[in-house]
Amino acid sequence: MSTKTAASEPLPDIAQEARSKSATSDARKWVVVILLGFGAVIAFTSRMGIGVTLTLPSFVKGFHLSNVDRGVLNSAFFWVFAALQIPTGWVVDRFGVKRPYAISFFFWGVVTMVTGMTRTLPELITLRVLTGAFESIIMPASYSWIRKNFEEKQSGLALGIYMLGTKIGPALGAPAAAWLIMTFNWRVLYILLGVIALLWLIPWLLLAKPDAPIVTKSTPVVQGEPLVPFSKLLVSPVVWGGFIVNFCYCYFVFYFMTWMPAFFVEYRHLSLSKMGLYTFFSFAGMGIVNIAAGWSADWLIGRGRNAVTVRRTFVIVAFVISCSEMLAMHASPNLALFWSVVSLSALGLASGNSLALCRVTLISRTAVGRVTGLAGVSTALAGVSSPILSGWLLQKTGSYQGPMQAIWLFQVVAVVTCVVLLREKYSMVPITKYSRADGK
Repeated sequence: MSTKTAASEPLPDIAQEARSKSATSDARKWVVVILLGFGAVIAFTSRMGIGVTLTLPSFVKGFHLSNVDRGVLNSAFFWVFAALQIPTGWVVDRFGVKRPYAISFFFWGVVTMVTGMTRTLPELITLRVLTGAFESIIMPASYSWIRKNFEEKQSGLALGIYMLGTKIGPALGAPAAAWLIMTFNWRVLYILLGVIALLWLIPWLLLAKPDAPIVTKSTPVVQGEPLVPFSKLLVSPVVWGGFIVNFCYCYFVFYFMTWMPAFFVEYRHLSLSKMGLYTFFSFAGMGIVNIAAGWSADWLIGRGRNAVTVRRTFVIVAFVISCSEMLAMHASPNLALFWSVVSLSALGLASGNSLALCRVTLISRTAVGRVTGLAGVSTALAGVSSPILSGWLLQKTGSYQGPMQAIWLFQVVAVVTCVVLLREKYSMVPITKYSRADGK
């Protein structure tokens, strides 16, 4: 009996050690999500900066830019970005997240710094194209890492935290760019962002664990699951539904990032500083709603509600409310600014939940990189078409009403697509069910 007692004594210590390691691992993955979100802040601040720069009369006159030219320069980032989405998704599925992401982020930081030193329009366009090329891995890498490290009932909040970064970037980008332009010049913004991007690499290399999957010659396997054939992805209603919904979502966001600063300055006659303030509140509101919506959806799912129903409801409501942006054209100036903030903030209901629905809930984790790559193509198409089409409509009609009507149409398309295609019966994986006890 003494032998049994002695043999059993270390067990509590082993159990305690296991719990401690689990808690450390759990805390670490949330820290990495925050780090991914901060990476998105840097990237989206850069994207917002060019839109603010294009509101400067001196910049427009110096480069002899028409409204269509302004749209082309705004869209240059997405030309190669679109083409590389599926390849970078494949790279992430095949080689993991840590190393490919670090390499791309390094070159992105260098190119961003050089952008602040350019002197001609062709150079600026070329560097924007290169920036898009190196940033193309950001979304596939981030979503793949979250999909592999979080359960369904945590994914909404995790994606919400990451997506908060994509909203803080534009929110800070507009006032920061305005302040730097007024205090120094637009070049300082890009040099500073490049330096910050290179510094970001240090905690990423220290905290993110190596995650290259094991792939055999006979059967491709990623973390114990069979790799979903690409041919199956191309015929999936969920994949195409996510593609369309993501395009509609991004079309509005990119319009706000590229043309809304000009709308505030040219149509509503705001100063550069006030424009930055209203843009900040719009994207900050979107980020706050995004976090709250992600947490709320996770809570409902953890309490036993159907994951697809919950997340789809949030997405549909988001697009319906965001149609209120049309009111900004017809209301009084102050009320118009209010509706601009409300419409973009409401879209935050869809931010994390749409991503969770289309890249976690209904998708196999072995396909996340490639599905995100396909969705990235829709993001890039929105990034190319939104500024160019908006500029063309503005030039043809002489009013911002045309661009805003186009946004309204895409919001309606998103609602219909969500109802028809993003359904549980099209899921690639069984929908995880949680009891009410699990949610406590």
